[in-house]
Amino acid sequence: MKKKLIAIAVAGLLAAPLLANAQTANVTIYGRINMDVDFISSASNSSLGKLTRISSNTSRIGFKGTEALGGGLNAIFQVESQFQGDGVNAGTNGMLASRDTWLGLQGNSWGAVKLGYMTTPYDDAQAVFGNTNTALTSILQTGALWGQDGPNNRANGSFGARTANAARYESPTIAGLTGKLQYSTDETANHGWVGTAGVFYDNAGLQAAVVYETNQEWRGVNLNDQAVSVMAGYNFGVVRPALVYEYLTYDIPGTSSLTRNLVGGSLTVPIGAGKLYGAVIYADRGRGADFGNVGNVRAGKDTEATQYELSYSYELSKRTVAYVGYVYIDNGKKATYSFGHNGNANVTSGVDQQGLILGMVHFF
Repeated sequence: MKKKLIAIAVAGLLAAPLLANAQTANVTIYGRINMDVDFISSASNSSLGKLTRISSNTSRIGFKGTEALGGGLNAIFQVESQFQGDGVNAGTNGMLASRDTWLGLQGNSWGAVKLGYMTTPYDDAQAVFGNTNTALTSILQTGALWGQDGPNNRANGSFGARTANAARYESPTIAGLTGKLQYSTDETANHGWVGTAGVFYDNAGLQAAVVYETNQEWRGVNLNDQAVSVMAGYNFGVVRPALVYEYLTYDIPGTSSLTRNLVGGSLTVPIGAGKLYGAVIYADRGRGADFGNVGNVRAGKDTEATQYELSYSYELSKRTVAYVGYVYIDNGKKATYSFGHNGNANVTSGVDQQGLILGMVHFF
């Protein structure tokens, strides 16, 4: 009996410092589960074909926290993991820390520095014109043409995607203005790197962003890619219009660079407890390289594409939103764009992509 009492006492003494430290840190568990039914209708020579499926749209769970270190300095962290609510590839896509995960320091006057695995400031800008009403995901994701994100990756000419080995600085927000810088290195033989800078404004109904990203030798030695995007939206209360412009340029071996422009507009209209969202985004044909192509960006006639989108989201509560939407990607005869999320990396040239979606997202 005495031995048990001694063991309990020792355990209490050891646990006391841990409990004290836990009480000085502010840790939050958060996440969301986003499920929908997709009705996909593409030509039979697209590997997506015609199908009905249940999709989990980057459903996630995370832990984030802050610890006061004194003198206005805080330690900050986040560990975020994706899980597959539909059970498809659950063993491979549900890894711990598979999404934005970082550790950093934050000051009251100078901003924050983070080290880890993160999306770039280029991706952050999508919220200015994109379909935030459906959580910027699913086949309604507005990065299908913009940043040629979709099913591509950085090695295939995509911009804004999450990068490992990342160091990031975020300035404090002053009069609605925030600056972000991020640098990431690649651990392959190319030793490439990604640099991103962005200036964001959010004040009095006006949101705007100017972002730049360069992928240096990510696709191969002496192959450098660059992207610039400018966007703005203003909330008039009864309607919120937004515009976006993007310029992409890629190095092509043995020839001139390949360039592409994109323009688009979106409109959000509050209707009762819901929001109607519409967007038209046009990517023009690639220019400059006679026979070059990088991912979906190709040179020459009939390589352009247009994305049309319409959705309605309804707030069932402050944390639960139901939505319905339709997206159509009109590919030129030589274009191969697919959905921004849950798309197809092997679309046959000229095959249009379309889908109807009915879903719900719950934030916790």
